[in-house]
Amino acid sequence: MPYLRFSGFPKQELQQLAPAIIDAFSSIVNIPKRKVKIERIQSEEIANCPLTVEILMFQRDQSIHDAIAHDLNHLLEECGYTNIHIFFVILSPSLYYKQGKAIE
Repeated sequence: MPYLRFSGFPKQELQQLAPAIIDAFSSIVNIPKRKVKIERIQSEEIANCPLTVEILMFQRDQSIHDAIAHDLNHLLEECGYTNIHIFFVILSPSLYYKQGKAIE
């Protein structure tokens, strides 16, 4: 936890970027690198689908979310990706379960 889900990005390039993404994300959020999960979602584009990064995590201060979006967008733009949509899905600790028990 947290999960970063990428859609529309090539697998090989995302694998190469993963260490830098994990470094940046864990530094901003102040969590151990081992907790950052990265997934590449395979989907079939039907119409007008931009590159997206969906971030599932617990609520942080707005400044933390802003910094994550800014740094992640900058890192991806440096690799030639543009018009990236980044959005957060905020999870509740009382509704996040490990081994059948809420973590809160």
